Amino acid sequence: MVFSKFTRVMAVALTGLFVLSAGPAQAGDIQAGAKVFKKCKACHYVDREKNKTGPHLVNIIGRTAGTLEGYKYSKAMKASGIVWDEATLAEYLRAPKKYIKGTKMAFAGLRKDADIANIIAYLKTPE
Repeated sequence: MVFSKFTRVMAVALTGLFVLSAGPAQAGDIQAGAKVFKKCKACHYVDREKNKTGPHLVNIIGRTAGTLEGYKYSKAMKASGIVWDEATLAEYLRAPKKYIKGTKMAFAGLRKDADIANIIAYLKTPE
C-alpha cells in the first residue's frame, strides 16, 4: 500500500492524541490533598480506624465498597461491587450521588481534577 504524506502525518497526529488522552491520571500532591481533605474530615477519619458519620478511610485503596465492619452502609453501596482504586475514587469523588445512586454520602463532589488527584494521593499515604 502507498500512503500519502498527509495520511502518514494524520496517522501520527491521531496516535499522539490517543496516547495523550489515554495517559495516566494526574499525579497528586499529598500536602495539597491534606488541605482538600478538610472538606471531608467532619464525616471521615483518615488516620484512625474509627467511623464517624461516614466510614473511616484508612486503607481505602483496594477495599470493596460497603464492606467495612462496624459501619452501616446504604443498600446501594453494599450492592455496588466497587473496589476502591484511583479510578473508582476519582469518579465517586467527582459526583457521589451520580456514581452510586442511593449512596448516603451527602457531599456534592469535587469539581477540580487537581483536587481529586490530590485527595487520592493523600488517601494513599500510609499513616
